[in-house]
Amino acid sequence: MQWEAVIGLEVHVQLATQSKIFSGSSIAFGAEPNSQASAVDLAMPGMLPVLNEGVVRMAIQFGLAVDAEIARRSVFDRKNYFYPDLPKGYQISQMYHPIVGPGKIHIELESGESRTVGLHHAHLEEDAGKSLHEDFHGMTGIDLNRAGTPLLEIVSEPDMRSAEEAVAFLRKLHAIVTYLGVSDGDMSQGSMRCDCNVSVRPKGQTELGTRTETKNVNSFRFVEKAINSEIQRQIEILEDGGRIVQETRLYDPEKNETRSMRSKEFANDYRYFPDPDLLPVVVTEELIEQLRRELPELPDQKRERFKREHELSDYDAGVLSQSRPLADYFEAVAGVSGDPKLAANWVMGELSRFLNQNELAIGQSPVASEDLGQLILRIKDNTISGKIAKEVFERMWNGEGSADNIIDKQGLKQVTDTGAIEGIIDEVLANSAQQVENYRAAPEDRRPKMLGYFVGQVMKASRGKANPAQVNELLARKLDA
Repeated sequence: MQWEAVIGLEVHVQLATQSKIFSGSSIAFGAEPNSQASAVDLAMPGMLPVLNEGVVRMAIQFGLAVDAEIARRSVFDRKNYFYPDLPKGYQISQMYHPIVGPGKIHIELESGESRTVGLHHAHLEEDAGKSLHEDFHGMTGIDLNRAGTPLLEIVSEPDMRSAEEAVAFLRKLHAIVTYLGVSDGDMSQGSMRCDCNVSVRPKGQTELGTRTETKNVNSFRFVEKAINSEIQRQIEILEDGGRIVQETRLYDPEKNETRSMRSKEFANDYRYFPDPDLLPVVVTEELIEQLRRELPELPDQKRERFKREHELSDYDAGVLSQSRPLADYFEAVAGVSGDPKLAANWVMGELSRFLNQNELAIGQSPVASEDLGQLILRIKDNTISGKIAKEVFERMWNGEGSADNIIDKQGLKQVTDTGAIEGIIDEVLANSAQQVENYRAAPEDRRPKMLGYFVGQVMKASRGKANPAQVNELLARKLDA
């Protein structure tokens, strides 16, 4: 039997405010436990929440960016449940009247196919605290620094059919919130966490299968692996004649499997009701229009502009617009070098390779965009070849100075003197008599491929400094003479 997966995501995005959603406590990451928890966060008697206006503006900006409906009136509710790191005994959230209504996000897949994923809604809520199991032998400590941290929970429609689509959706969402500046999107610090709702059904069936929810997956790679693992688990159960239990699960990356956490609680278990301490949030048309005017260029717009203004391919424009820091870096390199295509090749090629090898983000690159642009200028004016440029780049990466300094210091200037190159070629041909004979005896259509051998020998003899274009031209002329 062929099976089809049905996937929806619930993504918790930490908003980039300086203080919590209902108190003035800081939300700086990594502070001493319980050093950023006020009387409001501790739920002391008589303490009343005061809504941080910044979270409302950020939620509206997000809604506008995904073409969503903005609720002119939204309401905070109390979601009642007991957990040790939730001192109030309830979480302030939005259940029935969220601030952001239905919207949509466009995703692109590796195949080049694009799709639209619906957003059901996005609502504001506070985060809970954190249980510390490792620091107290045989006991559990509670850190309330995170209690009250502002979150925007973004709920997708179950429109995705594979882990690849889910990751593409999450990446686009990450790009949008970081372009907007409403979140730093740092998944390693919990600024973006994902719950994956997964079910399977026989292909062609319209009725949905029973779904499970895998909680708090915090990287793109783990989202892909967790979803694929859960799809496979459900298919195996159904094919063995079993049934899927609706439940909450956890992903174990070491075993690459999901495991049961608890049976799924239904919404009415939480006994939602409007929070009596908070007034409904009413936003005006003027505020919405003001925030609409303040929207920055977003990933899809930037991608189209890169194609239009810089004449990049759809693939290149898509990669370079995936994150705002990467897009800004590329545009700076293109501006200095005056060659967007070459700038794209270097940013996506050598620079990305070094960043990946060293597990660095673009903002941590030791080679500044201005310096990479200067290196490309030296390729364009024939000071160095592309091959030598890679050596220069590596030295720049290791802090040996600017491109010009390294070229001068290491004597890497390209040889463009025709007489000098011809001298090297003559020596190579004299030492390759048999290869020359084979070349001249070969059919014409095979000669271009055979020429590569001689080019390689000349470049080796010149220590990579001979101008490749001149080498090719002079070699062909001498061999075909």
